Amino acid sequence: MQLPRGICRSMVVMGFAGGSALGCSHGQTESVASSESDLIGFPTVQTPTFTTVFKAPLVVEGLAADRAGNLYASGRQGNPCPVWRVPNQGGSAVIVGNLPPPCSPNGVAFDKAGDLFVADGSTETNGTIGDRIYRLTPNAGTPPTATLFASGVPGANGIAFDRQGNLWAADGTTGQGRIWKVTPAGTVTEEFRVPPMANLVNAVATTPDGGVPTLTGGVGRDVRALPPGSLVVTDSTRVAGNTAGTVPIVANGLAFDLEGNLFIADTARGAIWEATFDREGNLRSQVGCDTTFTPDTLCLKNIFVQHALLEGLDGIVLDERGDMWGAANERNAMVLVTREGKVQEIVRNPPDPTTKLRNGGPLEFPTSPFLVGRKLCITQSDTTRRDNFPNSAGEVGPPGPLVAKISCLDQPVLIGGLPLPTP
Repeated sequence: MQLPRGICRSMVVMGFAGGSALGCSHGQTESVASSESDLIGFPTVQTPTFTTVFKAPLVVEGLAADRAGNLYASGRQGNPCPVWRVPNQGGSAVIVGNLPPPCSPNGVAFDKAGDLFVADGSTETNGTIGDRIYRLTPNAGTPPTATLFASGVPGANGIAFDRQGNLWAADGTTGQGRIWKVTPAGTVTEEFRVPPMANLVNAVATTPDGGVPTLTGGVGRDVRALPPGSLVVTDSTRVAGNTAGTVPIVANGLAFDLEGNLFIADTARGAIWEATFDREGNLRSQVGCDTTFTPDTLCLKNIFVQHALLEGLDGIVLDERGDMWGAANERNAMVLVTREGKVQEIVRNPPDPTTKLRNGGPLEFPTSPFLVGRKLCITQSDTTRRDNFPNSAGEVGPPGPLVAKISCLDQPVLIGGLPLPTP
């Protein structure tokens, strides 16, 4: 059968057929079979393998690379929070900067001048939600303390630069779906929202702990991850056994394509949204279709693709063709979404023959992919959730002191990554 060109190209991205894996000279190499015996479009000659190039004593999530191909990530909830530079082929990591405490960094991105920006929007040890973006110029000789670039972006998670040098940020775990544009001067504007999982039509304010009022109610859906959520299973039904595991994140990883379109990873829905703009940078995508949400909320027609393989989608990165590589972290899987909207699972942890758990690696809750040329690298935070529960298996995690890692796929992808930020 002759498949369409777009589908066939998306299935041969890793150059397996007729070739051999790149050698692994650093770190530990792990392999995993595809979730299917064959990937459509070419015979499966070998299984994908990953080399771990860095194991971190703190949780890492965001990932970026400089023009020399070095990887950068920041450690969460440190005192201070270090920013590491890691050779993508493996080798010694060095600290090139620090974020002042309290800090719990997420996404990272370079601007055209070579400055590194770090979103500090996670919930910190004191219980507050970060609302800052920091900037620093990496320096291994004298690691600088990052300076505040912008504030007023609570939950800031995925970040990406547009062609005009504006930095865009998503609001992550707050679940409101806000997308902000931050000018080079640090001015923050809410540009639009991805629809949250529920509105507040019937919400009631209560103060169960006597403190800040909490809104309870809403109309919509509640997506939960199991574990930490649980079910009560009977012969006739399966109902919630607790209230844990809610996944409210609808605006996570961000990525621009060469045309200036913005793609947003929707973790809860397993979807990717597309926002388009005119030549002046004004939002062209339709908003305001559902009056139960804020007027700047995207209409459902702006969903680029939704697919079960995208459940738990976190970070995304585009290659030069416009295909998206994503981390379906809750499924311990990596996926490819072609520019035509076709979805292919590249790799997923196999289940243990005895326990049936998928927590043994090589993927340990993958979060942020990045393409260094034709090399696909990814951070792995080893969160104890869904397929990665419990997180005691694999290379990192309890009881050892190393709790997260950066790994790179040994097989090269066919199309290299976009030069970032987008020129």
